[in-house]
Amino acid sequence: MLDISRDKVPSMDTLRSLVNLLTGMKINHLQLYTEHTFAYSGHPEVWADASPMTAEQVLLLDAYCRERFIELAPNQNSFGHLQKWLTLPRYRELAECPEGFDWPWGGRSEEPFSLDPSNPGSLLLLEELFDELLPNFGSRLFNVGCDETFDLGQGRSRQLCERVGKGRVYLDFLLKIHRLVGARGRTMLYWGDIIMEHPDLVPELPAHAIALEWGYEAQHPFDEHGAKYRASGVPWWVCPGTSSWNSFAGRTENCLGNLRAAARSGLAHGATGFLNTDWGDNGHWQFLPVSYLGLAAGAALSWCLQESVQTDFARELDTHVFRDRAGVMGGLARDLGNAYMRTGLRIHNESALFQVLRHPDRRKPPEGLRADALAETRRWIETVAARLDGARMDLPDAALISDEYALTVRMLLLACDRASVLLGAEGAGEGTGMRERISDIIGEYRRLWLARNRIGGLADSVQRLEALS
Repeated sequence: MLDISRDKVPSMDTLRSLVNLLTGMKINHLQLYTEHTFAYSGHPEVWADASPMTAEQVLLLDAYCRERFIELAPNQNSFGHLQKWLTLPRYRELAECPEGFDWPWGGRSEEPFSLDPSNPGSLLLLEELFDELLPNFGSRLFNVGCDETFDLGQGRSRQLCERVGKGRVYLDFLLKIHRLVGARGRTMLYWGDIIMEHPDLVPELPAHAIALEWGYEAQHPFDEHGAKYRASGVPWWVCPGTSSWNSFAGRTENCLGNLRAAARSGLAHGATGFLNTDWGDNGHWQFLPVSYLGLAAGAALSWCLQESVQTDFARELDTHVFRDRAGVMGGLARDLGNAYMRTGLRIHNESALFQVLRHPDRRKPPEGLRADALAETRRWIETVAARLDGARMDLPDAALISDEYALTVRMLLLACDRASVLLGAEGAGEGTGMRERISDIIGEYRRLWLARNRIGGLADSVQRLEALS
């Protein structure tokens, strides 16, 4: 599952190239995670600046996938994660919290997030979207999302949630969506995080829908949750991730641990699918090749766990993905993806260096970051990066991959230097030099973005980088 809603919508050429790569890995299922990036005919204001997938493009991609034995399944988040819709005046009446809400971890969002499940108009909107989206896909599966409904019960459904319980309100709305999906001849897939907060309701989940158990840390409780699904008879898939997002270069060890844990638990508790996910949180700053290690490892571990559990995948990446006759890129991707470990910090769903640049207004370094560990991290990055010129990739986009990794290195080093400033290291200073570096990085970032992706979303992503200067 590829995120095309956090700024990056790949070009059709990129999508076709990715499908070819997935086919070689024996991956047989693809979803494009969608919030606002399908060109619904009656809702142009939602996707106007997003360069969305059109119905014609989906039909072409669906046929291209089918010829290569890949099922392209429709995906449309249908409860939470609908800011791009609900912030617009036309849709605000459907928002649970039109004036914003409190995040569960503290702080406040000034934007609406989820549909109001007590408003009949919410289902009418979904019905309209489903009727336009689904005919473009041959797949009988449909992922309706419904994850992370953080604001549920804080706004228009507050009284209903207080009366019958937030879990019940969530499940009732999910069942209504299930009826819409079933009436259109599809099997519903849905994220399982909210229902796991209400385990007493798990036995009431629809028997002909598939729960998606997602978690992106190596220690995610796939076993515990899988046992609950198995005991209730609910069909389910394990859904780990590539760990590429919120990291620049990935988090290799976490990625491999997460994928292994998902495969083990899925086999132990009767999961019927393994959906590897690749997200683009906070600007989608990572480049596509950073995800190749996680995609390849997920394919190997889901097909043949015992034979693949000890593999570090560097040689396999060189042979089958980067096609590097010098044997450089696989190890470089693996090792640069482990730069996060050198900081000595393990941050949930993020690397410390990414966190430093994601919060340009912060005045303190990530808690626990030490100057000696930061210096070691910089040395590691520079040592690994020195191998890049030795790569000999036999790929049409070999030069592009080299440039993408070169800029990844520059962004990692920028984060190291900004962290040094926050630590008050001697000689560290932001000043003109730092601003010029950021400006140069942004210029190259724009060029590389447009080499694989549509222009929609680029301004939003770049705005996050511009905030650093």
